[in-house]
Order: sequence, then structure tokens, then C-alpha cells
Amino acid sequence: MVALAVPAAARRVDPPQRLTSGRFTMVAYASDLPLARSLLDSALAHDSFPGLPRPTAPVTVAVAPDTRRFREWAGEGAPEWGAAIAIPAEWRVVMQGRSAGSDAGNPFSVLRHELAHLALHEYLDDLPPRWFDEGYASLCAREWGRDEVLAASVGLLLHGVPSLDSLDAGFTGGAMRASTAYALAYRAVADLAALDPERGLTLFFGYWRSTGSIDRAMREAYGLTESAFEIEWRRRTMQRYGALALTANLSLALAIMGILIGPFWLARRQRDRAKLDAMRRDEAAAERAEREGIIASLLGESPTDGPTSSAQRAPPGEHRERGGDST
Repeated sequence: MVALAVPAAARRVDPPQRLTSGRFTMVAYASDLPLARSLLDSALAHDSFPGLPRPTAPVTVAVAPDTRRFREWAGEGAPEWGAAIAIPAEWRVVMQGRSAGSDAGNPFSVLRHELAHLALHEYLDDLPPRWFDEGYASLCAREWGRDEVLAASVGLLLHGVPSLDSLDAGFTGGAMRASTAYALAYRAVADLAALDPERGLTLFFGYWRSTGSIDRAMREAYGLTESAFEIEWRRRTMQRYGALALTANLSLALAIMGILIGPFWLARRQRDRAKLDAMRRDEAAAERAEREGIIASLLGESPTDGPTSSAQRAPPGEHRERGGDST
């Protein structure tokens, strides 16, 4: 068992404690002991992995109290965005404790993922390529949310589904690229296990260990070559998630266009509404003037005469009297 490097000042103030049960030893500071106990109970209760015999190698799980010590304990192999790391050569897992951010994920799923790496390594040593190693760990941890990444992947639309070998480079290419690589690896291992609904990966692992060849193991367990499986996996993945990715990205594009164009559309709508209101006022005024003109015509008035000129006109009798005087 490899001892963790703990600064002398930290040992005096808050020395880490060990919790051991079965093949697991948890190392944690006082602030993370409740989490460590829960993680230990979970590891003991779920200490088996699909297709593999029950592992027996002793494992140390170090729960780091902060990001600085997580980086120190994990070493240079941990990516900047990583929440945990398995170190098979030392049978050790280093993970973030209660101070981890919300993007670190569920700690029980995280530990399960890392323990799956160690279990696979215990049975197959260094045979699995990175894509299978990560895909299997995601399958064991039931990381079903990986499919959501593929359903919104721009890469699927632009480049299609990559080859399995090319996935390995994606795990170290930044958080966004790694997220897609994890999702594709998970999908590949899940599809492989689904080829045998009854035994899953059990026969495949046995053949892989005895022959040392993933291609021969696929032939023996599933009756198809590695290249044939890859072609079918790529086709089915594109068929399954390509349309979803297109829909998701079109929706995103429309939303962005709405944000960019929305203010201009609103201003244009307000201008059009003001023009429409002015037109309605003009039409109402024209209709009113037309009605007044019709009424004036019926009364024998000039359309320009107002109420005063009509009232000042003399009655017919007065006109006759004036006419008589003049005569």
C-alpha cells in the first residue's frame, strides 16, 4: 500500500484517518469522514462488476479535502476537469471530497466508475484500450446521461461518428471533447454487451483474457469481427443520435437567432403598430367628415357651412316681406 504524502503542518492540525473494511481502505480528513463511511458502505455492497469475477485486490480510496491536495495526490495524470482518478499500478483511487463543485458528479457513481477501472485491470491487465476502459467504467456506473451528450453533439453532424481507435485521443482533448469521447465509448461497450442478452460480456472477457486479442474475443463470443462491430456501431449510433443532434442544434440556433433578432423585431413591430394606429385615426376622421358631408347635403347645406351659418339664414316669410317693401 502506497502512503499518501501529507504536509507536516496538515498532520499536526487535522491528520487524515483510515477506515478499513473488506478489501477497501478509505483515507479522509475529519470533514470528509461521514462521506468516506458512506462511500465505504456503498463499495462493499456493490463489489461486483458485469462480466468479471469478483475482484480481490486491496484498494485504497483517498478522499481529498480540497482541490490542491487532490492535484497533489492524483499526480500529473489527472485532467484539469477531472473529479477522480484510478491508479491501477498502485491499486488506488483519488477523488474529491465534500468541497468538490457541482460538476464533480455523484460521489457514489464517481467511485463506482473508478473501481470498475481497477476491476477490469485486475482481470485483463493492460489489454483494454482506453475507449473500452472508459466505456466499461461508465457502463458499470450506469452513467445513462452520457446519451444526452450525443443527442446534442455538433461533432456528430459535422464529422460523423469517429472510429473506436480515434476515441482514445479525445479523452485528453479538453472537457468538451472528452465528454463526447466518454459518451461514444459508453455507447460502444453497451452495444457490445447487448449482443448477448443473457451473458453480456462474460464470455467475451474470458476469450479476451485467454487469447489476448479483442478481435478474436469478439469472433468467439459474438460471431463477428472487431471491424464488423465497429461499422455496425457507427451506423447505429449515427442513425440513433444524428437526427436528435440535428434537432437539438437547430433549436439552439433558432434560440440564438431569436435573442439576436428579437430586439429588432420588437422595435419594428412597435413602429408598425404606431403606423397602424395613425392610419386608423385618419380613416376615422375621413369617415366622420364623410358622414357630416352627407348630413349637410340632406339639409341643403354646403359641406363647408357650419351650424352657425345655417341658423342665421332668414325664414322664408321674412324674405317675402322684404321683397314686398322693395317692390
